[in-house]
Amino acid sequence: MPDTHTAYTDSEKLIRMLDAAETMPDAVTLRARSYQLLRPLSGATVIDVGCGAGRAVAELAVRGARAIGVDLDPAMLAAARNRFPDLDVRAADAAELPLDDGQAHGYRADKVYHVLPEPAAALAEARRVLAPGGRIVLLGQDWDTIVVDSDQSDLTRRIVHARADTVPHPRIARAYRNLLLDHGFRNVELEVHTMIFTDAAMLPMVAAHADAARQTGAVSADEAEAWTDEQARRASSGRLLVAIPMFLAAGTR
Repeated sequence: MPDTHTAYTDSEKLIRMLDAAETMPDAVTLRARSYQLLRPLSGATVIDVGCGAGRAVAELAVRGARAIGVDLDPAMLAAARNRFPDLDVRAADAAELPLDDGQAHGYRADKVYHVLPEPAAALAEARRVLAPGGRIVLLGQDWDTIVVDSDQSDLTRRIVHARADTVPHPRIARAYRNLLLDHGFRNVELEVHTMIFTDAAMLPMVAAHADAARQTGAVSADEAEAWTDEQARRASSGRLLVAIPMFLAAGTR
């Protein structure tokens, strides 16, 4: 059984990292685009799967939706309830949503499908809870094509690919369009947006990549330290650059 304190500590670190990323202008714009693709929201029941600390659920509610957030992480749900006491957030698995057949008008999953044990089961569940004509929106990064500016290009490639290989489905975002088509969704649209990060607040994410690569044995401890130190120097002089391709797919039930 995982250590509860460690699990909560890890979640708190993730929440801080997400807060830093999600408040940046590109991230705000991309979330707004995902809401737009859900189409008219006023009075609609919209479920946000993998809602984390509840930011998107709160923003959907402000836009007039009857927003429901689901997540399996107790720390994330606690953070959501603490930040937004009036939100409807529930503990639930993506493959077992707490909704009746056809109850939802919108379904959104942001940076979730790459960690799901069975993405196909989650899509089948999305189709079950969506009413005919309901909209689904999937948003996620391609872990294999993250760009980090560095003087150590070979080492950077090894770190990025090693980090990707620690993710259950690192390339699933590039498959969103075909996955939606394969599960019977219509009018499928696909967009690719590049998120650009230059703020030092992204250093923990960059360091986490190097540490993950070190743990897999793809790079040595000295290589991970040297690469992380270079990124810290870049950040201190305003030269940090991380670019992440984000795939945004939408379809109709």
